[in-house]
Parts: sequence; C-alpha cells; structure tokens
Amino acid sequence: MQAKLNTMFQSLQVRNYRLFATGQLIKMIGVWMMFVAQDWLVLELSDDSATALGVVVALQFTPVLLLTLLSGRLADRYDKRMLLFVANAFWTVLALAMAALVLTDLVQLWHVFVFAALLGVANAVETPVRQSFVSELVGTSLLPNALSLNAAVFNSARIIGPAVAGLSIAAVGTGPVFLVTALSSIAPLVNVVRMRSADLYRKDLPPLADRAEAKVVDGLRYVWRRPDLLLPMALMSVIGMTLFNFQLTLAALAKTVFNTGAASFGLFSSALAVGALAGALAGTGRRSRPSVWVVLAAAVACAVSGTLVGLAPGYWLVVALLLPTGFFMVYFAQAANQRVQLGVDEAFRGRVMALWVLVFLGTNPVGAPAIGWIAETFGAGASIWMGGLISLAAAVLALAWQLRREGARLRLRVLPRPRFYIVSADC
Repeated sequence: MQAKLNTMFQSLQVRNYRLFATGQLIKMIGVWMMFVAQDWLVLELSDDSATALGVVVALQFTPVLLLTLLSGRLADRYDKRMLLFVANAFWTVLALAMAALVLTDLVQLWHVFVFAALLGVANAVETPVRQSFVSELVGTSLLPNALSLNAAVFNSARIIGPAVAGLSIAAVGTGPVFLVTALSSIAPLVNVVRMRSADLYRKDLPPLADRAEAKVVDGLRYVWRRPDLLLPMALMSVIGMTLFNFQLTLAALAKTVFNTGAASFGLFSSALAVGALAGALAGTGRRSRPSVWVVLAAAVACAVSGTLVGLAPGYWLVVALLLPTGFFMVYFAQAANQRVQLGVDEAFRGRVMALWVLVFLGTNPVGAPAIGWIAETFGAGASIWMGGLISLAAAVLALAWQLRREGARLRLRVLPRPRFYIVSADC
C-alpha cells in the first residue's frame, strides 16, 4: 500500500512541482468558492434568470476563445514562470475589486458581467501557460503522473470549495466568500517566486532577437497534420460545449427544479467533484501515453452518465449519478490531455496546449447561452440530457471514424462473460 501511494504521488517529491501544486490547491479552493458565490449572486440580481447565468458563463469564457492561441505563442517564446506570475497578479487585483463591490453592497449585475469578462482574460493567458509549464517542473518521465495530480488538485478544490461556499453563503452571505477568494489567490504568486530556476527541466532561453517566431498558424498546421492529436481535441470541443456546463446547469437544477438553496447547489457540485477526484486519481499510475481506445471509451461513458443525470427524477438520484459522471468526465478529459501532451514536440507544446485549452474551455461561450436558454425554456434537466445525447453521438462517430481508419472492428464475446474486443482487419 505504501509503495502504491508513493507511486501515486511521485511528482510531489519534486520541490518545484510541490510548490506549484500547493499554490494551485489553495487558489482553486477560493476560485470554486467564488464560482458558487458568483452564480448565486447572479441569480439574486437577475430574479433567478438562467439566461443571465448563461451570459456570465459566456463572458467568462469568451476571452479564452479569442486570446488563448496568442497566449500559446507567448508560452513558446517567453519565460513561462514569469507569465504565470503576471497572470496570477492580475487575477488577484480583480478578485479584490469584486470583493470590495460585494462587501459594500454596491454590486450590480453589470459589475458581475465585467468581472467575468476580465477574469476570462486572466484565464486565457494563465491556463495554457500553466498547462505547458508542468513539463518544465517534472520532466517527461513524470509528466503523466503530474498531469493526473493536477486534475486531482483541481477536483479536490471542487469538493472543498463549493461545500464551504454553500455553507458560508447561507451563514454570512456572498461578500466574505469573494474576499476569501481574493486572499487565496496570493498563494500561487508566493510559490512561483520560491521556485528554483536551476531545477526546471528546460533549455536556457536564447536572446529575444534569436528566438523562433512561434507563429500561431504553424501550431494549427501541426495539429491538423496529426490525426492522433486532432481526434481528442475535436471530441473535447463537442463534449465541452454541450455537456461540461455543470457550473450553469447544476445551479439552475438546484434552484428551479428542486426549489432548494445554495447548500444544495454546493452538494451537487461536491458530488460531481468527488467522482472527478476519483477519476483523476485513477490516472496517476499511468506512465505512458494512453491509447485512443481509452479516450473513446471514457468519452462514451461520460456522455451516458451525463445523460442519466438530466433524466433523473429525484434529488438524491441526481446526487448519486453525479459521482460516476464526475469520474468519467475527468477520466476522459485527463486521458485526452495526456494523449495530446505526450504526443507533441516540445517546440510546439505551448501552442498545442493553447489549442487544447481553447477546445476545452473556449467552446463554453458558444454553448452556455444556448444551454441557459434551454434550461429556462424546457427545464434544467433537459439542458443536461440534451447535451449528453449530443456528446454520445459525437463519441460514437469518433469511434466509428477510428475503427474505419485502422481497419478494425468491435467484437462482443458473450461467454463465459460479456467482453468487448477491438479486432484489426489483419486478424
């Protein structure tokens, strides 16, 4: 057991990664508290409008759609550690300003809109840089483990943050929650400064005039010529746009379908996050690039479980179904991320990971307003199961394309127990 735990958390033995992970955990707990508080604040300021909630989510992710590819270019050309510090500092200033508005009761709905858009700008710069920076913290051999631990950190925060936020909002209101978010965002700033440059796994940057131009279009061409990278990205773009909108749909489900308060929204989010944490930890033992079949199977399972959440008729059944949904959601996303990261050339890592962030987060502005409208018109449950069915169709089409490309087929063995096989055309 001890050996298994040591293997699971192996990347934490690296000092720079340990600083990175602890800083991110503290910050992300505050971020998830802020997400719950922001959504609840929007519903209070807009008379329970799911459309307004969708607009906030869209504004939060639109900068990711517009700016992420340029951020990937920055990551391939400049010091990632410095870029992380600047982006996080900007985020801290934003969080402090928003906390001041809420605490003084001056906040209006348009303030939340502006805050969400500016927050999106900070995320558009920070996220692709952070994704590509992990390889410099641990090197290639530990990269799969570090990526899985990143997901574990993210989802641990998703468990703690919403639960604490739901109770805090019920007890003291949204203002103190925003203040805690602002204070927690200082942690990654301190830890980035404490990292040792000499321990980073990277080549020394040449003088600026001698560095490659790192054109965005070259990164796009690189991915287009690599079907092994293109398929997980295309699949993620569809599932991310149609199903990964739980920040919006669970808030609407708690308030408009089950007529419950912030604590129930926190419980829904925490149940999803518990499953997601298990999905992240399930991938920590991986030491090589996951196969395309692992990615596709996880995508199908994610879509099916998400569809069932939308169709569930009871409160506690929703809570129960959110556990496997969270598991397969993160297991799929992490397997796809690892397949991309472990297959990319170092010179293109920043731009490719920027494209990954674009399809993972940048599709939300396209889907969120439509999902919000569906939730308001047909019900929050319908907005979830419709997204699940669209995701399932995309996963099945991707599976059929991959089978045809490799000349393989699926075979079901019934006895002695049901089991699926992928059989190549040469067998």
